[in-house]
Amino acid sequence: MARTVNLEAHAVRRDAFIDVAERMIQAKGYDKVSIQDVLAEVGASKGAFYHYFDSKADLLEAVIERMVDVGMARFGPQIAGSDRSAIAKFEGFFGDLAQYKAEHKDLILGFMRTWLSDDNAVLREHLRRGLVGRLEPLMTAIVRQGVDEGVFHVTSPESTGRVLVSLFQGMGEDVTGLFLALDAGSISLEQLEVRLAAYTEAFERILHAQPGSITFANISVIRDWQRWSQTYRKEHA
Repeated sequence: MARTVNLEAHAVRRDAFIDVAERMIQAKGYDKVSIQDVLAEVGASKGAFYHYFDSKADLLEAVIERMVDVGMARFGPQIAGSDRSAIAKFEGFFGDLAQYKAEHKDLILGFMRTWLSDDNAVLREHLRRGLVGRLEPLMTAIVRQGVDEGVFHVTSPESTGRVLVSLFQGMGEDVTGLFLALDAGSISLEQLEVRLAAYTEAFERILHAQPGSITFANISVIRDWQRWSQTYRKEHA
């Protein structure tokens, strides 16, 4: 008689490996995390690990899938809703992202320092690919809606959606570095504001939108972040 599998227990046990791997990757970087590290933390054998994953790379894919799922669960509705204009959806996505970072400042600050390290280059690339596949159709739908509303003027919503996702990802890494520089006091708030304004202008030009029609850089959130980071540095000096 074939053995039956408790699917719920299987999922819980698999999630335990993913939980540990995600924490370790964020703390040390993907390249510095070994399967043995994960096994020691979970308290499991190699046989148990290979019951759920084929390799370390397979575990990485599971971590990335979860990160993408969590992000899309929070930010996806800002894009997919049918009751708002295209510009409102566009701004809502970026606004909610900024608000999330503001609500989790200490976690984000600690994560950003390791996220941009060379040890997490593989992780960043895998996440980039995962996000492209999930964000591209949603961004394309916004562009198409904006064309129908007469606020965006592009030839191909599909190609434009792909370009916007690429620009968004590049902006994410650039702005992350800028936030760290702001936290370290090596750039001014005004320099960060100028860079964000340049990205806003780039998005508007790609979409052939009316200049000034898109606003997704919430300066008050940025200033709040700067005040918090200054206090944080003093308390942890």
